[in-house]
Amino acid sequence: MTRYFLTLPHDSATEPTMASMQEFDPAELAAVMAAVDEFNTALKDSGSLIYAGGLNPPSTAKTVDATAGETRVLDEPFVEAESYVGGFWLIEAADDDAAVEWAAKASSAVQSRIEVRALQEVPEN
Repeated sequence: MTRYFLTLPHDSATEPTMASMQEFDPAELAAVMAAVDEFNTALKDSGSLIYAGGLNPPSTAKTVDATAGETRVLDEPFVEAESYVGGFWLIEAADDDAAVEWAAKASSAVQSRIEVRALQEVPEN
């Protein structure tokens, strides 16, 4: 089984958070949260879920650089972009097609696009 990283992009201009989501229409928010819960339950029940989580926005990030022998800590993301990874699922799937099927279900649940990337595997000697 291959491990896949399914990521949920968020808009950098608005940096949505759990707190800001409270401003959404309560019925729409409840429907999305129920759909995500149903999706997460299906992943767990299938044995495909390894881990899932949400990330705080880039404005809270620290970039640590110790490459020059001295540690520098910058209060900023390592890259600025129009969108960023706001949440993710780490799953196991038989192949790319199965991972894409899970991503389609995630996309439907969260009402957003989902990126699918396989994790690199250690080469066999």
